Amino acid sequence: MRYNMRIIEIKNQEQARKELAKVNCDPGGMAIMSNKVVHKTIKVEHVLSKASLILKQTFLSKGGEAAVTRGAADFSDEYTDVLLSGSLKHFKQAIPQLKGQPWGLGQLAKELEAIIAAGENFPHRAYQLGQHSLAITPGKTLVMGILNFTPDSFSDGGKFNTLDSAMRHAEQMLKDGADIIDIGAESTRPYGSQKISAEEELDRLMPVLEKILANFSVPVSVDTYKGSVAREALKAGAHIINDIWGLQFDPEMAKAVAEYNVPVVVMHNQEGTYYERDIMSHLLEFLRKSIEIGMEAGIDAKNFIIDPGIGFGKGLPENLAVLARLEELNSLGCPVLLGTSRKKFIGEILDALPDDRVEGTGASVVLGIIKGAAHIVRVHDVKAIARMARMTDAMLNAKYQ
Repeated sequence: MRYNMRIIEIKNQEQARKELAKVNCDPGGMAIMSNKVVHKTIKVEHVLSKASLILKQTFLSKGGEAAVTRGAADFSDEYTDVLLSGSLKHFKQAIPQLKGQPWGLGQLAKELEAIIAAGENFPHRAYQLGQHSLAITPGKTLVMGILNFTPDSFSDGGKFNTLDSAMRHAEQMLKDGADIIDIGAESTRPYGSQKISAEEELDRLMPVLEKILANFSVPVSVDTYKGSVAREALKAGAHIINDIWGLQFDPEMAKAVAEYNVPVVVMHNQEGTYYERDIMSHLLEFLRKSIEIGMEAGIDAKNFIIDPGIGFGKGLPENLAVLARLEELNSLGCPVLLGTSRKKFIGEILDALPDDRVEGTGASVVLGIIKGAAHIVRVHDVKAIARMARMTDAMLNAKYQ
């Protein structure tokens, strides 16, 4: 072929500017065209049909597209979901016009602005955690090593539930490349775990937490959904709280996190695996509620880290669907923690026991990194996964040189 054509994927304006520069585009033209070559498709839910017609007409007038339910035209459907599609230029021209419109379109315009900004901007974070600094930056996936100080965790229960064995394991994980140590003192596996009281959890947690804080220079996360446990852990010097119920189980949790001004991982969770609508719609709604609860309690917006909750309230089809669509999580503008390590869904696909699931874990981690939705990965097999993450980061960084 004469012209050596190829299709180029451009996700944001930074990438657009780099590609335009490669063809020696005039700087003035580059500023104009970088908005035009980035395309977005955004789904908006539960819009009044009469508002959707204004929304549709506004987008069409700017050169974009908007799909609504057929029943919006004659108002036989009171509400409709809307699929908006266009270049950044189309969105940026439509948004100011929508701000002055009735029936909720002003708020819709503000949310459109926020979601476009989230899609364009990497969720940079620079946490000062006591004496430790922790940065979330492009091209460096952070590895959170799991330390279960429990007798009944699904993968390694009872393996590290003495102080000596826990300390040895923490030391090894740090040598293997862990950036964070996550300590759990109650098994929270989705099937068959035994709930324990806050007192028993603290009895298990505090000795190992205090010893790790005293002996290792590393940010320490505590995996708990109880506010009283989180408060005591933070008082002792823990740096991050990892809540499997996303601040929605115990009202005291958000207050404790806000008081100590630390990062918090809010995870999606539910009882059972039935979803009456699109799973990502449900998941994002849940996480938005978690963030809202936290902000009302005084948690800084920069302190939220979101987790899709792989394995929690999800069967095999749901887990795979979420992993296939992880990039939708970036709509919230928060760093994403991905916890797939040794999970049951991997065993179901590979017919492998928990200790033999490192390849499946690695595949899911690499997918998350490629999708830009695994800024932190929580894993058991630190050495292997840290290497996979580092290799994936290197390849992706080279793509945009």
